[in-house]
Amino acid sequence: MTLQHPADRGGAARGRFERFAESVSTLTSSPAFFVFCLALVSFTVAVHIAGIATEWLLLAGDSMTAVTLLLLALLKNSELRAERAIQRKLDAIAAALLEAQEGEPGKAHENLRNVIRMEEEI
Repeated sequence: MTLQHPADRGGAARGRFERFAESVSTLTSSPAFFVFCLALVSFTVAVHIAGIATEWLLLAGDSMTAVTLLLLALLKNSELRAERAIQRKLDAIAAALLEAQEGEPGKAHENLRNVIRMEEEI
């Protein structure tokens, strides 16, 4: 287990968790997941309205809590990766602009080319 920023882990190759988080992020933005969440909320409301046994109330509440916590962790990972990619792009643009202003393109222009579409790699 590592406590590094997600963008700093493993270099260019993404780890299993990063690939998993990306896949789940794609799934959770789909209409199918929205329907699943709508069904879960509807189930919880129906159980409360119907006055069904306490065990069903606990199951409904615990299910919603588990989904919420998992989504929170995955969304935070996705947010951190996007944040770091944007910052690296801004740094590369600033360095390339400084080089262009000085009249001698060099390493900064190459770094700028490398950071384009970086969020797909991170």
